Formats: sequence, structure tokens, C-alpha cells
Amino acid sequence: MNKGSKILTLFLVSLLVSSSVVPLEARKHHHNKKSKHQKQKGGGKGSGSSPAPAPLPDYNQTQSTIFNILSFGAKGNGVFDDSKALIAAWKAACKIPGATLQIPSDYKFLIKPITLNGPCMPQLVLQIDGDVLAPPKVSSWSKSSLFQWLNFKWLHNFTIGGSGTVDGQGFNWWTVSTLYNKKKGKHVPDMKPTALRFYSSYNVTVRDITIRNSPQCHLKFDNSGTVKVDNITISSPESSPNTDGIHLQNTQDVEIQHSNIGCGDDCVSIQTGCSNIHIHHITCGPGHGISLGGLGKDKSVACVSNIVVENISIQNTLSGVRIKTWQGGVGSVKNVSFSNIQVSDVKVPIMIDQYYCDKYRCKNQTGAVAISGIKYDQIIGSYTVQPIHLACSSQIPCIDVDLIGIQLNPSSGSRGFQSALCGTHMANLRPRLFLQA
Repeated sequence: MNKGSKILTLFLVSLLVSSSVVPLEARKHHHNKKSKHQKQKGGGKGSGSSPAPAPLPDYNQTQSTIFNILSFGAKGNGVFDDSKALIAAWKAACKIPGATLQIPSDYKFLIKPITLNGPCMPQLVLQIDGDVLAPPKVSSWSKSSLFQWLNFKWLHNFTIGGSGTVDGQGFNWWTVSTLYNKKKGKHVPDMKPTALRFYSSYNVTVRDITIRNSPQCHLKFDNSGTVKVDNITISSPESSPNTDGIHLQNTQDVEIQHSNIGCGDDCVSIQTGCSNIHIHHITCGPGHGISLGGLGKDKSVACVSNIVVENISIQNTLSGVRIKTWQGGVGSVKNVSFSNIQVSDVKVPIMIDQYYCDKYRCKNQTGAVAISGIKYDQIIGSYTVQPIHLACSSQIPCIDVDLIGIQLNPSSGSRGFQSALCGTHMANLRPRLFLQA
């Protein structure tokens, strides 16, 4: 080959090499762009190129919002103490917006008295699909834990829901006096715990769950606001003492709806500091009915206003819808409406009692919590003792009490007709009644 041919050959080889290198680099660049969004497979062995850099984690997609209590050491056998696992799961879920703490179905979790604190990130959900059990033995409760069992504090935008059960296992508490009296030297606890208590919490929803057999009150809201209770079941025996279904105190803007409540005391108890309460489509019984009070005990100040109770079925209870205040109290109950209430075998369906006393005898006192703007509308059904009991103070009479469309008949098993008791100390009483013997 002559010199000119060699030069031409080298030129052609150089041209071929350069034309093949450019597409290869272009393909490598395209692969690297894709690898930013795809998990790299292998290590590029034999390719002659360095591996693509690992992608940065996408926290919005990779961080789980589900926190299962079983993942935090819970056993779920109903015997092992799962309290620490619940607290650990709570602390983890509390930090994540929109998190769900799962208590799964088909398990039983024994939980000792605990407090679950906020503030937490918004939209936290406690999903109870399994059974949550309180310690069954009274002796296992410390004196400092007698006020409540599951305590929720300082929460905002929080929901408890699910198909599960919160079981206070209160049978030993209800018979505790008998048990302790048989054993000398044993102290009878003066206080019994509430099953679920909310304190200083807002935008709270409790829905769908079952709460049963609480040692005392089942569900309590203290110093809270914007509360919704929907489609829950509360159940304890008629003989269980002081086991109110839902207890409201110093709480405003509450809706309680579409629920079944049967217990040993008030189905719903409304205490001082409550306003803008709407209760509707509730079945109540057994129990003591739906009550405002007792208010004004020990000459205390009590204020309750803007209460609407409507579309309620009350069966087999001590009272129907009632207002009860202690002598000597101060304050007011005003703007209260009870309407479309169906009663069946209720001892006293309608009651206002400004002489309330939970003892055999109470000392007479002057002064009373003022009661005004009360409406009983369409209270229909049967009673077993007395249809209406209105006992108002001689010092501060009841004002503007309307009774509209009241139709009450004695039950077939009642002791016979008892006339309605209406105190003389009433101003602007406007009755439209149908009472049948």
C-alpha cells in the first residue's frame, strides 16, 4: 500500500469510529435521564460505565400514614399489657398529617389507664376495629388512675372510628362495695373511672364504635368544642350505677346523632357550661333518659343554653326528658327544646325539678338556677308512674314553659293513673295536653 492509500484508510477508520461513538453517548445520556425516576437494577457490570446516582426519596409517596399497633410490640391476646405499644404507636402517628393508628380486628388488646396527648398533626384517626379491654381487677388500678381509663387531651381535628369495641369490664366496679365490705381493711374507691374522656379538645368526631360496661361514665367531653358523635352504641346493664352514656361539661357546639344508648344512668347528661347542643335520632333505654343537670350543687354557678333534643325514642327509663337543679344554685337554663319524643314505659316522661336531691332528704335553701324558655313539643307515648312532674322554685319561678301536643297514656303494667304534678310557681305556662287515665 502506498503512502496515499494509507492516509485515506486512516481517515475512513477515524470517520467510522467517531460516527459510532456519538450515538452511544446519546443513548447513555437518555438512560441516565430515565434512571432518575426508576430504581437501578444491577451495577452496570461489564458496561464500562459508572452506575446512575440513586434517586432522592419522595417522602410524600414513601412515608406510610398507617401505624398498626401490632408493629409496635402489641400481642393482642387480651392478657399481655399492650399499653406501651399503644403509646408508642400514638407518638409515631401523632407526628404525621392524616395518619391512622390501627387497632386491627380479631385481636383483644389489654390497655391500662393511659393519657394520649396532643397536639398532633391534623386529621389523626384512631381506627378501632378490634377489642380494647380495661383491666378487670379493681385492685390493679392505682389511686391516681381512677378518674378515667382512656384519656385524650389537647387534640384538634381528631377522629375515633371503627367497627370494634371499647370494653370497660366494669362488673367488678359495680359490686365493689359488697366485695370490699366482706374484706376488712379494704378501702372502697370513692371514684370510678370513665371509659373514654376528652379534655380541652376541638373538632373531635367519635363514630361507629361500641363502648360498653364502663365502670362509670362511658364517654365524657370536658372543656371541649365542635364535637360530633355519630352511629355509636353504648351498652351497660340497667343495674350498673352512675354509668352515664354521654356526659357533657363545659363543652359547646355538639351534635349527637343516630346512636343507641342503654345504661344505668342518663343516656345523655348535659352539665354546666354547655351550649349549642343538638341531639337527634337517638334510641335511649334502659337508663334515666336525657337530662340537663343536676345543676347548681353546693350553691355553685351553672349556665346551660340553646339545647335542642328531637326525634328521640326513649324506652324503659326512669325519666324521659328532664331538667334538674339543686336548691341554692345560681345561674340559668334557657332556650331548651324537646320535640318529637316517643316514650314507652317511662316512669315520668316530662320533668322539671328545681328541688333535685339525690339523698333521702336535703336541706331547704333559697335561691335557684333560673329556668326559662323551655318547650316540650309532641311528647307521645306511655308512662308507668306519672306523666308530668313540674316543681319550680317559689323564689325564682320557671318562666315561659310551653307544653304542646303532649299525648301520654298509662302503660298496661302501670300502677294506675297518677295526676300530673305542676308546681304553682310558674310564669307563662302554656299547656296543650292530652293525658289519659
